[in-house]
Amino acid sequence: MARKPAKPVAGPARARRARSDRGSGYLHGYTVHEQDRLYHQAAFLADAVHDRLPFRRCRRLLEVGCGVGAQTEILLRHFPSLHVTGVDRAADNLKRARRHLHGCAWTKGRFALQQAPAETLPFAPDTFDGAFLCWILEHVDDPARTLAEVRRVLRAGSPVVVTEVMNATFFLDPYSPNTLRYWQKFNDAQLEMGGDPFVGSKLGNLLLGNGFTDIHTEVKTFHLDNRMPGERTEFLAYWTDLLLSGAPALARAGRIPAEVVDGMRAELQRVARDPDAVFWYSFVQARAKVP
Repeated sequence: MARKPAKPVAGPARARRARSDRGSGYLHGYTVHEQDRLYHQAAFLADAVHDRLPFRRCRRLLEVGCGVGAQTEILLRHFPSLHVTGVDRAADNLKRARRHLHGCAWTKGRFALQQAPAETLPFAPDTFDGAFLCWILEHVDDPARTLAEVRRVLRAGSPVVVTEVMNATFFLDPYSPNTLRYWQKFNDAQLEMGGDPFVGSKLGNLLLGNGFTDIHTEVKTFHLDNRMPGERTEFLAYWTDLLLSGAPALARAGRIPAEVVDGMRAELQRVARDPDAVFWYSFVQARAKVP
């Protein structure tokens, strides 16, 4: 008997601004610099994001929010028997993903990319035997509906891995008021655009509400201080690039004055030079199965 698709669980209602079909809740833009940053981000965080993923027995994996194919490349490298179908709503990112993946010897014939919103996947039920979502639910209009769609297109027993932000955990020492003010405005803007910068904390509820089973969440924390100065320096440089990637959009919208951005730049440089600096950030990775 065919498995009955799960009924989508509606997400919390909230006011949403009108936006184009290029994305929702995405402040970073689609410039070449931003696309390059996504490749660096994927490689930089690969050890934490791709640790012990449960896809060894999978053959047809769905990646929702594949972007420029940065995570796709890593998945195909780690799992030689895998075929990945990536979905993204941004045509510019998919164009870059195709060019990037066609340039990798180990990805030939092992991927397909399709433009579509995460909330309406263009696939039949029981199409895939695994799903991977990374840094995508923070940007979608309705995370619950997205997960309902993921469950609909998966076969029974399929593993699902969802990795998401929890932006309330960000902390720097020495204390950096301009950086924290900027970060608050960044998160406020993402919320008003329909995203959710705190969705990592809600993954358990979202998966449970959509009928997934064997749900486990793990909080993965970067707590970098004098015990690992080299890694701290690298991470501060990475995080500076991430923060500044949203500055142009925030400035154009009049959300943040130039002096705050300038103050943040100075603070980040000061923190990077401080021999006793502390960086803290946590994200959440959830694993579940389709019953």
